[in-house]
Amino acid sequence: MTETHITISKRKARTAVAIAASALLVGGGVWHGVAAERSTAPFATVSTPLAHAVAGGRDSYADIVTVVAPAVVTIRTEGKAKASTTDMPEGFEQFFRGPGRGDGRGMEPHPHKQRALGSGVMVRTDGYILTNNHVVDGADDIKVDFTDGRTLTAKVIGTDKPSDLALLKVTGNGFTAIALGNSDAVKVGDVVLAVGNPLGVGETVTMGIISAKNRSTSVDGSYEDFLQTDAPINHGNSGGALVNNRGELVGINSQILSSNDGNIGIGFAIPANMAKHVMEQLRTTGKVTRAQLGVTVQTVSSDMAQSLGLKQPGGVIVGGVTKDSAADRAGLKQGDVITTFDGQPVHDMNALRNRVAASGPGSTADVTFVRDGSERHATVKLEELNPEKLARADRNGSNDRSDDTGVLGVAIQPSDKGLVVQDVDPDGRAADAGIQRGDVIASVNRQPVKTVDELRAALTKTTDRPALVLIHRDGADIFVTVKPANG
Repeated sequence: MTETHITISKRKARTAVAIAASALLVGGGVWHGVAAERSTAPFATVSTPLAHAVAGGRDSYADIVTVVAPAVVTIRTEGKAKASTTDMPEGFEQFFRGPGRGDGRGMEPHPHKQRALGSGVMVRTDGYILTNNHVVDGADDIKVDFTDGRTLTAKVIGTDKPSDLALLKVTGNGFTAIALGNSDAVKVGDVVLAVGNPLGVGETVTMGIISAKNRSTSVDGSYEDFLQTDAPINHGNSGGALVNNRGELVGINSQILSSNDGNIGIGFAIPANMAKHVMEQLRTTGKVTRAQLGVTVQTVSSDMAQSLGLKQPGGVIVGGVTKDSAADRAGLKQGDVITTFDGQPVHDMNALRNRVAASGPGSTADVTFVRDGSERHATVKLEELNPEKLARADRNGSNDRSDDTGVLGVAIQPSDKGLVVQDVDPDGRAADAGIQRGDVIASVNRQPVKTVDELRAALTKTTDRPALVLIHRDGADIFVTVKPANG
């Protein structure tokens, strides 16, 4: 119920990002799948004087804070204790312990209430509040504290764990809503303010800039397109507002990356445009409908581009195609490099996910991709995401002898699953490429390898550029590049 902490080792980060980011694109968040109600209701707008307050010469953001602060609330939740805290996100346990409870070492003998603290943003004057899903997850009672001294009980309208958003509703009047900004228009370097209740000290405003866009931090298949900021964010800021110098909401603060459990200047906010579309679906239907393309992908690196004969890095390479999916029916294949989706360039995994996210189940889109050096087009008809129908490609292998491919630096054991990596030489080329024990090698330069001899021969042929190796790992298909022996 507070900021998610991300501490990933370099090697784990390299492979985890490849796996998880590919899984992210099996389904794309559909924000247009449910038509938003065209209501004149209670969305806030920014007044002209506020828009020019800073530009008018005042060395202060007080005018912005005056408008924004009443729309940011403190959220306090209470729920039944779980049997253990092992299922909670790392770093959250301390916020689930009531006053005077133990230090977390060992199980407590009696059930107790879990209490948590977060922030939220009033987005409509009729009582709708946006916050993070992890702020209210598992809560039985939700109290909302306003800056005017009121405390009201909120009910959950809907939650969406994949985007980490939740929509709450309170009953009353005289609410102040924040104006929704266009997060797509935000630029790296823009000044932003973070407003929330860190560590329960009370509503606090901090300032920073947009440090980066299109960030993804998760390895669990969440839909993320974070704005990164150095505006100080700490525990309790989750669900709070990130606003621009017009006083418009451009993000919902959600995560921090930290090595010491506190702010180090790396925070992440859910873009307002994503939040708005998710909010409208939650408000009108209580759930978020998503579509799937049916592929797993990776961003094309420089080595991959060289292996594939591409002029420059860019696009995403298809690691796997789900059988009978939209992509499969459109003729996409493993190893294709997708360069545009529905006329928009695909620079990386986030870009493709966002293009898919702008479509809905049943909609069609043109996909441009490169196969065997030539550009091709396909029309895909997206379908509704149903995780139960996701299938993995069949993996065929052949039994053979165990051997050590000296050209790669791994020990291989052929099995019915394929060429299973039994051991990795830490000083070999395989280790440098990120290949790990337990990986299953499926192909080299898009040519299937079913025996140790075929693997060795394929690697030996590649002497002038990195070899593109497809491996299966933990249910995912990913590509790695292995440098030539003389590289």
